[in-house]
Amino acid sequence: MKMVYDFITMTNTYPTIEETIGNTPLVRLQRLPGAFGDPKGNVILAKLEGNNPAGSVKDRPALSMIKHAEARGQIKPGDTLIEATSGNTGIALAMAAAIRGYKMILIMPDNLSLERRASMKAYGAELILTKAEQGGMEYARDLALSMQSEGKGLVLDQFANPDNPLAHIEGTGPEIWQQTNGKITHFVSAMGTTGTIMGTGSYLKSKNPSIEIVGAQPAPGASIPGIRKWSEEYQPKIYNPKGVDTFELIGQEEAENMARRVAAEEGIFGGISSAGALVAALRVAQRTQNATIVYIVCDRGDRYLSQGVFN
Repeated sequence: MKMVYDFITMTNTYPTIEETIGNTPLVRLQRLPGAFGDPKGNVILAKLEGNNPAGSVKDRPALSMIKHAEARGQIKPGDTLIEATSGNTGIALAMAAAIRGYKMILIMPDNLSLERRASMKAYGAELILTKAEQGGMEYARDLALSMQSEGKGLVLDQFANPDNPLAHIEGTGPEIWQQTNGKITHFVSAMGTTGTIMGTGSYLKSKNPSIEIVGAQPAPGASIPGIRKWSEEYQPKIYNPKGVDTFELIGQEEAENMARRVAAEEGIFGGISSAGALVAALRVAQRTQNATIVYIVCDRGDRYLSQGVFN
């Protein structure tokens, strides 16, 4: 009997996969700020969200949205969930659904990477691909809501769900504050659903209102996965423009070039939107001094290999 008790006690000391979400490393860039360090005394720090178990910052809100919906009695294991996604949220939701026992239907434009599709299917999700010419993510969002109205499942709606930014108020923001010992002066994030920048920025501002929140948005003509500028009709409801102090417009070529550079020069293999955030962080460093600048590496570069960016 004691052996059985000892085994149960021992196994309970090991984390489950969902308990490994968050507490990601914060690392200092060594070469890109300057060969001998930033001459203005700035420090640029990368928050490695690709270290989450499903490989992106979206692991945090995916689990948050499901757990809080459960707590409110909206869903129970065995139910079907639906979400429109450009990739990372879909992969994260597929993982979270597998962990907690849900069926997952994901709707994604067909012009996004093959790696993302394969990852979603690996976690057991059903994938519906829409034609890019039908309207991209906007059409995917409309289709998800249409399927919900037909009774085919519940849309968690990352674009309007307050449990999305809440994940960063409770997790990402406090981690960055603690990891920098409260010395952070600038926070930089790509803007997609805006959950990361809204939640993290809100927490950091509550600790020090002088921290500058910098959002990376696409320059005209750029098509960077994970960085979006929505039309008024599709603006995420969780977004508050007052939560962003400065916007940086990121070009397609400079984001892709930076993705290659940061991998080759810093050993940080991140995605294209992460590189766009770094472009913005380096611009911040050019106009300030003695700053502690944190940017989000929101996913891993291996999700983009089939697109040829790293060839």
